[in-house]
Amino acid sequence: MRGATHAKWAACAVAVALAATACGGGSDSGGGGDGIVSSSWGDPQNPLEPANTNEVQGGKVLDMIFRGLKRYDPKTGAADNMVAQSIDTTDQQNFTVTLKNGWKFSNDEPVTASSFVDAWNYAADVRNKQNNAPFFSNIVGYDDLHPESGEPKAKTMSGLVVKNDTTFTVALKDKFSTWPDTLGYQAFSPLPKAFFTDHAGWLNKPVGNGPYTVDSYTKGTGMNLRAWTGYTGPDKAQNGGVDLKVYTDNNTAYTDLLAGNLDLVDDVPASQLKNVKSDLGDRYINQPALIIQTLTFPLYDPQWGKPGMEKVRQGISRAINRPEITKQIFQDTRSPAQDWTSSALGEKGGFANICGDLCTYDPAAAKQLIQEGGGLPGGKMTITSNVDTGSHRVWMDAVCNSINNVLGQGAVCTVNPVGTFADFRNQQSSFKLTGPFRSGWQGDYPLIQNFLQPLYYTGASSNYGKFSNPDFDKLVDQANQESDTAAAIAKFQDAEKILAAQMPSIPLWYQNGSAGYSERLSNVSLNQFSVPVYDQIKVS
Repeated sequence: MRGATHAKWAACAVAVALAATACGGGSDSGGGGDGIVSSSWGDPQNPLEPANTNEVQGGKVLDMIFRGLKRYDPKTGAADNMVAQSIDTTDQQNFTVTLKNGWKFSNDEPVTASSFVDAWNYAADVRNKQNNAPFFSNIVGYDDLHPESGEPKAKTMSGLVVKNDTTFTVALKDKFSTWPDTLGYQAFSPLPKAFFTDHAGWLNKPVGNGPYTVDSYTKGTGMNLRAWTGYTGPDKAQNGGVDLKVYTDNNTAYTDLLAGNLDLVDDVPASQLKNVKSDLGDRYINQPALIIQTLTFPLYDPQWGKPGMEKVRQGISRAINRPEITKQIFQDTRSPAQDWTSSALGEKGGFANICGDLCTYDPAAAKQLIQEGGGLPGGKMTITSNVDTGSHRVWMDAVCNSINNVLGQGAVCTVNPVGTFADFRNQQSSFKLTGPFRSGWQGDYPLIQNFLQPLYYTGASSNYGKFSNPDFDKLVDQANQESDTAAAIAKFQDAEKILAAQMPSIPLWYQNGSAGYSERLSNVSLNQFSVPVYDQIKVS
């Protein structure tokens, strides 16, 4: 992602549902009438350029204002054609993309082949510093447009060719059989000409081709989106709009929901899980999602990245009592992780127990591994995360308590709470952290590849620990080129075995999507990424 993301990447892409400060902006009543849904939210890290957004909060907005070549079915996760009429190939390397007729942006510009090609070239251009640029790195000509250093050697990627208004071709460097299935990720969204001719104006009020338009945005307060009456896609908004309200504490958001001042909370705080069923009844949603929480090590720091420290990292993993933490803190909304992907992937490659004993609580084995690896750097460690949502402070304390109890050396594990998600992400993405940090990942698309390549491939977009292993990279490359799905998954899982041996991050738990909503709403659901399907919500 993803990101993850978006991920999604979740590092995530990234973090799960992020909320923010008591009801900024919007009316004091639930939705303010006129069929408007009010929902908790958090400020995006960056302006809402599709190729520069790889975290959840910005991703929620992009999912409302853009439609790409494909869109993931909210229930099944299938990559269905949206703007694309077809994406054809005979060799899994060269693709012909044909667009459906009739799509347009909300400023009445038509969506053409150039809308995609220009957007993708902008994303890949090193001068534009787009977070999601690596998602285009498998296209021929990317290296000339995005060199490791210096100015670009070309103005566009040679692998992208516009044939006519509704057709373009894509040449990849290598075979990538599932490449079309990645195209529902928002980084691949089209952009109107207005994005390039008045970039500052577009950033101030983004224009897309989705079912909603941006009406207003005040940082720290909220964003108001309104249903676009001119939208002709198959998923037209079933409400008048969505008011996203910024919260810095999801407990406040939950309180506002119960008081009738908010319609939707898409991250029920851990402190309310014991009460949520009695509070909301069938207006509480708890379902598996494409999300995993991990602790990532800063391998760019010599103390954590030196040879032999993999034993220390493995030992820390064995010192974490996942079953107890997930049961006591998260009730039935988390389950102990057994690999680096997501249990929600199912037959697509998740839940393979590749971490095995290394993700199993064993105090004696933990102490031995840490001692064999030379001990904690300087005899201590600090865990960092944002604490404005997700009950992160609570579980960080629990993880440190578990480690401290195992080592029996006092408070050698401490926490570093960062006030806001944006601040935390900025520290993470600038490689300023010197101890393990939270890396929640929400899938950008439902493929095992998305949980591995963006986070652990050398130089990948969300590889914030700077892990690098040539054997891992080689297996990922081979997996991407497999035309047989089962064979591809097997190679990805072989790559995961390298993660177990090196432990660049510690899998903590798979995370469910959770949400609660008011009596005003109906037809509320979460997609596989745990994001509300806003366009299908109805307001009474």
